[in-house]
Amino acid sequence: MNNPLVSPGLGVIVWMVIAFGILAFILIKWGWPVILKALDDREKTINESLNAAEKVRAEMAQLQAHNEDLLKQAKLERDEMLRNARLTSEQIIEEARQKATIEADRIVENARENINYEKLKAMHELKNQIATLSIDIAEKLIKEELADPQRANEIVSRQIENIHLN
Repeated sequence: MNNPLVSPGLGVIVWMVIAFGILAFILIKWGWPVILKALDDREKTINESLNAAEKVRAEMAQLQAHNEDLLKQAKLERDEMLRNARLTSEQIIEEARQKATIEADRIVENARENINYEKLKAMHELKNQIATLSIDIAEKLIKEELADPQRANEIVSRQIENIHLN
């Protein structure tokens, strides 16, 4: 086992210590501050990201609460609009019902007036026909009664006696 890496000599150890010291000096002088600065920057970036995430989470919660408020308000407005539409439709139906009732009453009244008019007209025509028939009958009776001149003189005399002068 004469391998120099496994059992190094004193000269190799000295050079290794010197190389390690130089490397450690270079790292401490120029590398370590850069590494520490990078670690600090990384830590600051992580903290800033966490703070930003917390702010975003708070804003999201606030937006969600605002959205819920808007949703509640929209539901209230929708309910109000539905209630107004229902009231409006009920009013329109009631107005239509009233107009229909008024129109029906007017039609019934017009029908009654027409019926009364037609009734009066029929009665008038009936009276005219009765009068015409009565005159025709009276004319025929008078012709028969007055066909005999002696009988005609008697009837005229009797009618003259019946007339009272005022």
